[in-house]
Amino acid sequence: MPTAPRPSPAARPSLTERRKAETQLEIARTAAALFAERGAAVTADEIARAAGVALRTFYRYFRTKEDAVAPLLAVGVRQWLDDLAAPPAGPDAPPVREALERAARRALTPADAPATEALHWTRGLLRAMPGDPALRAVWHRVHHDSEEALVPILARLTDAGPLAVRLGAAAANTAMRVAVEEWASGDEPEDGPQGPAELVIRGMRALTAGLPELDDRKG
Repeated sequence: MPTAPRPSPAARPSLTERRKAETQLEIARTAAALFAERGAAVTADEIARAAGVALRTFYRYFRTKEDAVAPLLAVGVRQWLDDLAAPPAGPDAPPVREALERAARRALTPADAPATEALHWTRGLLRAMPGDPALRAVWHRVHHDSEEALVPILARLTDAGPLAVRLGAAAANTAMRVAVEEWASGDEPEDGPQGPAELVIRGMRALTAGLPELDDRKG
């Protein structure tokens, strides 16, 4: 019996693309630190100078000063979606709702110092958002894009109908967003029982309890 062709591995980003991504993330870290410290008073020029780039370079990467934090906010989202997009196959694959929980827990459990630092930057940003509607709009846009990206991933994992898939994506994404917001509003450590990883599990179980059909995995 002929074997099915293996999918081609994804091409590695070019050196130029990798450098661009690194520059964007460095500017995002700088912007996050400044917003957490000074809120809406921060200017694009101050972010550019602190990041060591020219203002014209800043505007090549970002349309507004608030947009500069989007790459940092999207780090955990990308990890979560990448994890779900490559689930374990075969009879040992967990139910879809369990896979959602596992991926969310991993995304919100810092594995190293940079990941821990990113979570704390996110906490600072969320605390600055009430005084900066444009910054909050970036946060909601990142999560809207996450929800949209999650729909086709879930559709590949489950035989549930389109409505259940969309509701599942909305529920899981909302649980992620609310867990981080709730954690950021207090002073609990990121790895404790009130940390984002634990809060997201409680949220997902509550919000997906009425969607058992999500666990009907593709044959």
